[in-house]
Amino acid sequence: MTHILAIRAGELIQKASEELQKQKLVQPPEWSQFVKTGRHKERTPDLDDWWYTRAAAILRRIAKLGPVGTQKLRTKYGGKKRRGYQPEKFFPASGSIIRKILQQLEKSKLIKQTTKGVHKGRVLTPEGQAFLDKIAVQLAKKAHKEKTE
Repeated sequence: MTHILAIRAGELIQKASEELQKQKLVQPPEWSQFVKTGRHKERTPDLDDWWYTRAAAILRRIAKLGPVGTQKLRTKYGGKKRRGYQPEKFFPASGSIIRKILQQLEKSKLIKQTTKGVHKGRVLTPEGQAFLDKIAVQLAKKAHKEKTE
């Protein structure tokens, strides 16, 4: 069995976003085409399907780190804001976008809320693990096939 960390992150996220879109597990809200992904950004995302890509990236991050909350994900997807002559300063990503994606992933039963020791957050469900493992196996077979040719 191929583990999701054995596959390149970009390939896994791209394929997972296609699957999320095809299976309609996540749906971008109407306002998603007008918003920036954080205070540190100057423009809206270039890709039309950025919502699915962000959802797939969050799903991979949850699988990798275990119980993860909104605040950790805001820090992960945040960045430095250019402030003219003032020095750059770090700003977290939009919490609303991350919250909505987490709620949609929970509704589709790919993740669930849990407490592990003192850590609270969301973890993958068996369905979510199977979803990512299936994609990882497909990508591993494709890479092995290309390698043998």
